[in-house]
Amino acid sequence: MKLLTLNCHSWQENNQLEKIAILAQDIAEKSYDVIALQEVSQLIESETVSGLIKKDNFALVLLGELERLGVTGYGLVWDFAHIGYDVYEEGVALLTKHDIVEEHSFFISKSHDQAYWKTRKIVGATISYHGRPLTFYSCHLGWWQDEEEPFMYQVDSLMEQVTAESPTFLMGDFNNNAYIRREGYDYLLGKGLFDTYDLAGKRDDGVTVEGKIAGWDENKVDLRIDLVLATKSFEVTSSNVIFNGKNKPVVSDHYGVEVVIEDPSY
Repeated sequence: MKLLTLNCHSWQENNQLEKIAILAQDIAEKSYDVIALQEVSQLIESETVSGLIKKDNFALVLLGELERLGVTGYGLVWDFAHIGYDVYEEGVALLTKHDIVEEHSFFISKSHDQAYWKTRKIVGATISYHGRPLTFYSCHLGWWQDEEEPFMYQVDSLMEQVTAESPTFLMGDFNNNAYIRREGYDYLLGKGLFDTYDLAGKRDDGVTVEGKIAGWDENKVDLRIDLVLATKSFEVTSSNVIFNGKNKPVVSDHYGVEVVIEDPSY
């Protein structure tokens, strides 16, 4: 099984359509089973296409580019978390080429006010993989030292939704550096989660952010904040950073993470 997670910083990038094309080409090449995307935005004023999704929704535009490349069959789950940059409805998304058995969407922040930029929402999908259920969540959490929206509260809220009924993967931007111990990253692992990076037979340095970006305005160090976590210890073939200028061109202020797992349905 091939997984990809990426905070796409949508509609904030120079040459945005060119970068969507690069992302689509990689998806066409790799045929990921599940893709988790964060900061998936659409203009508030745009025309609604279906449900909550509007015509310029980043994930919908990505699906259009995939269709242009002859790639079809990906299902989309998206929901709106909060207003971003005053003009966007910013959310999180999952794409999968497998049958979706159940969709999930819920708040994990104390705030449920979508006009407040710190409000956090998770989307997920339970899919049928080789006839067995697997659950995936696209996650975009806050910061360890945020007193208004404590990271521990958000993790606790998230884990309340994670049941033992099917193996579960938490993919996304956790905004806590895995290189710093006894903070957010260790709090996540303390919930019984496994980091697929640690399980991987082949892996790189794992760095997904270099220097300062939105939300890390004073950052001067390398960060590993984009993760693929699991509720079970799977056999992981590889974990690689992608879209970092070495493994495919840069498409966002975050790099992505691609993970290959041996059949997780057994």
